[in-house]
Amino acid sequence: MLEEKIRETIEDVGFGAKLIDEELKEKSILVCRLHIKGMTCTSCANTVESALQAVPGVQRASVALAIEEAEIRYNRRVVAAIQLVNAVEESGFEAILVTAGEDRSRIDLKVDGILNERSAMIVKSSVQALPGVEDIKIDTELQKITISYKPDQTGPRDLIEVIESAGSGHIAVSIYPEADGREQHRNGEITRYRQSFLWSLLFTIPVFLTSMVFMYIPGLKEGLDKKVVNMMSIGELLRWILSTPVQFVIGRKFYTGAYKAMCHGSPNMDVLIALGTNTAYFYSVYSVLRAATSENYVSTDFFETSSMLISFILLGKYLEILAKGKTSEAIAKLMDLAPETATVLMYDKEGNVVSEKEIDSRLIQKNDVIKVIPGGKVASDGFVIWGQSHVNESMITGESRPVAKRKGDTVIGGTVNENGVLHVRATFVGSESALAQIVRLVESAQMAKAPVQKFADQISKVFVPLVILLSFLTWLTWFLAGRFHGYPSSWIPSSMDSFQLALQFGISVMVIACPCALGLATPTAVMVATGVGASQGVLIKGGQALESAQKVDCIVFDKTGTLTIGKPIVVNTRLFKNMVLREFYDYVAAAEVNSEHPLAKAIVEHAKNFHSEETHIWPEARDFISVTGHGVKAKISDKSVIVGNKSFMLSLDIDVPVEASEILMEEEEKAHTGIIVAMDQEIVGIISVSDPIKPNAHEVISYLKSMKVECIMVTGDNWGTAKAIGKEVGIENIIAEAKPEQKAEKVKELQLSGKTVAMVGDGINDSPALVAANVGMAIGAGTDVAIEAADIVLMKSNLEDVITAIDLSRKAFFRIRMNYVWALGYNIIGIPIAAGVLFPSTRFRLPPWVAGAAMAASSVSVVCWSLLLRYYKRPLITQKRQT
Repeated sequence: MLEEKIRETIEDVGFGAKLIDEELKEKSILVCRLHIKGMTCTSCANTVESALQAVPGVQRASVALAIEEAEIRYNRRVVAAIQLVNAVEESGFEAILVTAGEDRSRIDLKVDGILNERSAMIVKSSVQALPGVEDIKIDTELQKITISYKPDQTGPRDLIEVIESAGSGHIAVSIYPEADGREQHRNGEITRYRQSFLWSLLFTIPVFLTSMVFMYIPGLKEGLDKKVVNMMSIGELLRWILSTPVQFVIGRKFYTGAYKAMCHGSPNMDVLIALGTNTAYFYSVYSVLRAATSENYVSTDFFETSSMLISFILLGKYLEILAKGKTSEAIAKLMDLAPETATVLMYDKEGNVVSEKEIDSRLIQKNDVIKVIPGGKVASDGFVIWGQSHVNESMITGESRPVAKRKGDTVIGGTVNENGVLHVRATFVGSESALAQIVRLVESAQMAKAPVQKFADQISKVFVPLVILLSFLTWLTWFLAGRFHGYPSSWIPSSMDSFQLALQFGISVMVIACPCALGLATPTAVMVATGVGASQGVLIKGGQALESAQKVDCIVFDKTGTLTIGKPIVVNTRLFKNMVLREFYDYVAAAEVNSEHPLAKAIVEHAKNFHSEETHIWPEARDFISVTGHGVKAKISDKSVIVGNKSFMLSLDIDVPVEASEILMEEEEKAHTGIIVAMDQEIVGIISVSDPIKPNAHEVISYLKSMKVECIMVTGDNWGTAKAIGKEVGIENIIAEAKPEQKAEKVKELQLSGKTVAMVGDGINDSPALVAANVGMAIGAGTDVAIEAADIVLMKSNLEDVITAIDLSRKAFFRIRMNYVWALGYNIIGIPIAAGVLFPSTRFRLPPWVAGAAMAASSVSVVCWSLLLRYYKRPLITQKRQT
């Protein structure tokens, strides 16, 4: 291995070297996404998933039938992305690489002009010479160039310029218009199914009319019954001719799908359709040919069964794809937040703006300066270098009030500039932008399977073979009963014998049992729920989080930044020694400036008020020690400074006088946090900090209680402040002065008592508890560590979204349960009816084409039931307050 050679080389020159396996492993593990063509049911998805899991180097593979995609976590040192594509294709399906998960950007470019082998070679070598270009693929047939590059070294405009220069002015390059392969494939699939259905209808309607309508119209009946050869009639010949293209041309996709499925030992829906329609068609051919060679045999054909079955199934697939497309509308809306164009400013050597140019926003490169006019959208993440304005960030952060922006402030791509003109330098472009990361998070969530889906996966493995066996037994039972016991003459239509009647029952059983509805029950609801959640600022990371959230009956809240605003301010200072207040705060700020705790930041901000200059430099802190949840200790100038809570002081053998204890109790009763400052082992002052409670916090807690959810507050703050906050928001069960590990221990303790626990927090110290909880909910304005550890991210940082997350998950799983009831109930009721259970008593039989229509309708109904979640409305806690 290369790493081993490097280690040996270092050792050869006299130094020790050790490979850091964890870091290497982390960089080696990537997440690849593939678009899969040709899947029709859960059995297909399971086949692809099994094929991917069997590839060496693949850690986890998840295949989503609803969006026809696969997400694979793999070790790039063992397997390449192209090998994953090959594994899918070897399993009988087509795969398109969406992303290999590597830390680079990719762009598809369209070439207008002549791109032969020679010019393609010149273009390739010219592009490969550019810094930051990692890979280039040229498809001369599609006139398409795909380039992978590092955005901090080059960009799309540089690439286009080089390609056009290499083409000597004979070619023009633009962004490939069909860059979104998934959308292109879905639209193409919709068009293909619509066209197939219309062509099928063109042939099927005459077949239906000649077999079921014209036979009852005098004149037409005689014409259709006229014999052509022996006992073969004109009507039978017409139906044979018209149904043949439906069976073998329009329905060829079912043959190819069935063949691939059988080759890999995983029979699917295509197998059932191919068996059912072929049985009807070839029996009809046999019957008609026998009539043509006989002078007394009266044939009975089922040509209308095979052609109408295919037509209804094509209609069902067409409606299903239309409906499934709507499940991902939320992602499309997120992507639409980015503007189509951007105005880029050009500068001269002195830094003066000399011109401006409007370009496609996808062509923005890192360090470009973008002009954003009032009412316009910010085209890229970046920071303001000139101008001041207010920016509406509600679509990304959920902050309802426009945020003031001036030189040095950061802005987010997709947000709206309210008033003044801004010049923004682009920092994160393309796949690195905040909007792109949110989209990726939602896409990953839609890929993740809910545990309940394992139920459908287990059934699908044996479903199709079981149905084939059941249909054969149905046919055999009716046939043997008719052959050996006979049927009353009133049971069998005049045009049929016992064999034909049994055949109809067998075909009906085969086509009515559809595994698609079962396979779509969970993923469609999860897709819509995660999409709706994202549009309302609640990012749910997949089916596992959604399923766990609907079971939550206990929520553990952090205090600072969760129940409170998280931006505390200093409200009072009490000194016990004669010293200048500015000097006191210089010492305290010098120690606290090294801490990330919100209270520390509040003290530092307050200390700045004693200095006129904006960037005051605090004295150097030596031997700095931070004890999470307690305080900090450092050597400042000639003093040993300790800042923290009472227990921290006592642990360091610092005496806390009665006067200080009384002040702490007074502040705690006011819901203020008292921070003790000691210098050289002696208490010199107390700083009182207040963190305002979030609006509607009391109403949120009250509403959660009405939902039968127990609320608990766990905080590292002191008991007095914690009790005061708890009383104000309505939480009785409180744990204060808790270290991060104690928060996690409390969560585990609640779980052991049988509770399904959600943890709501925002800080690094909440991460262990977020991971330990059944559902971790991170406040969106919190730290990256907390957001990464959480299962649900509340982007708007509103407490109301805790209610939304639980309520949405409950409604989503109500729909999933109803989907399963419908999918299973449909088969439990439909299969016996199709098998003829009602026939002896009522003479009712389900024609195969009606069974096919019902099969198609079941999948569409499941998807549409899930789609109703799109109209989800969050609970209004104000209604609860009014009542």
